[in-house]
Amino acid sequence: MKVFFKTFGCRTNIFDTQVMIENLKSYSITNNENEADIIVINSCTVTNGADSDVKDYLSKIKKLNKKIFFTGCALDSVGKDAFDNNKIFGAFGHSSKENIEHLLNEPKRFFIKNNLSHLDSTIVSEFVGKSRGFIKVQEGCNFKCSYCIIPQVRGKSRSYDKDKILLQIQKLADNGVSEVVLTGTNLGSYGRDNKNTLAQLIIDISKISGIKRIRLGSLEPSQIKDDFLDILDSSFLEKHLHIALQHTDDTMLKAMNRLNRFEDDFILFQDIAKKGFAIGSDFIVGFPGENEEIFNNALDRIKSLPLTHIHAFIYSPRSNTMASKLKIDIPKHKAKERLHTIKDIIALKNKAFREKQNSLDVLVESRKDGFYYGLDQFYNRIKIKSDSNLHSKWIRIDDYKVEQDINYAEI
Repeated sequence: MKVFFKTFGCRTNIFDTQVMIENLKSYSITNNENEADIIVINSCTVTNGADSDVKDYLSKIKKLNKKIFFTGCALDSVGKDAFDNNKIFGAFGHSSKENIEHLLNEPKRFFIKNNLSHLDSTIVSEFVGKSRGFIKVQEGCNFKCSYCIIPQVRGKSRSYDKDKILLQIQKLADNGVSEVVLTGTNLGSYGRDNKNTLAQLIIDISKISGIKRIRLGSLEPSQIKDDFLDILDSSFLEKHLHIALQHTDDTMLKAMNRLNRFEDDFILFQDIAKKGFAIGSDFIVGFPGENEEIFNNALDRIKSLPLTHIHAFIYSPRSNTMASKLKIDIPKHKAKERLHTIKDIIALKNKAFREKQNSLDVLVESRKDGFYYGLDQFYNRIKIKSDSNLHSKWIRIDDYKVEQDINYAEI
């Protein structure tokens, strides 16, 4: 019996899928949904749009007459509706995913709710064909951002035991993974419930033989403390941080029920940029109340920040959140204009940043159409032409061309 996993959403979901794969013993995994006997959907519900993507996929694969199982963050929304309407055979929460072997063998239809206090015990042995692995170090979130549903579906913040994390990474390193990406629902809260710190965890990971670089998922600016800033000069850490601002106008940040404020964010970003870091962030465009004056103020502040990457997106109401009760007062076309303006500004900043660099430390990850592709220490992609086999290799590149959206080198 062959199983195909369809994973929506974030890096945490990617790791969750690996946990399920690790616990499947009597099934084979396929990357082709057409040849699969069973399809497992690992869903995302971060926005109403994310729910729609999952629903659209469900409608498409229903025509393939496969046995369908459903899990992930959209369990109580899309999953429940699909189960009630007989579109799926079984549905289960994140907390049951380690029991997937048993669940796929169930003779009767089932719907199992999620336990929001659960932590997995599975050690993932490999990311097939990858030299980079995602490592979930914590689960859940204690923040109460007005637009966000995730605390309701992932539960309160809870950290994995440090020894388990280190064992997990050692296992992956033994199987060829040389770069790890630490991730979680709210990564910066790691250790607050078990007397550990993210900074010390990173230091301990750096001592594992075979691990050459550590990357981090998204961090909250309000959670970055001095002990974390103290390790930024370390050679084992990537030279890129993604710090989630969501906006640069304090009026909007208050409406979003965010803890960060621009004055502190500006100082933090300047301090990190002085250490040679590329810095990315999130930005929500078109949140209710974002009038012209507020947006123009936010835009000026974006221009003043040493940003090199941006994940900007138009606000989409998420049902059952505080913000969903607010009136959408920004026309869609206006929001799109603002989105493109921000993206264009950061694209220019990114190109200018790349033009100032001398050497790139690249982990080559893929090959397509005769070219190799990888990420450098600044989280910028590079396209490489070479007659040598560079897959999964670490290379230092001193001579390269800075193109509009990517770097290019010939070796």
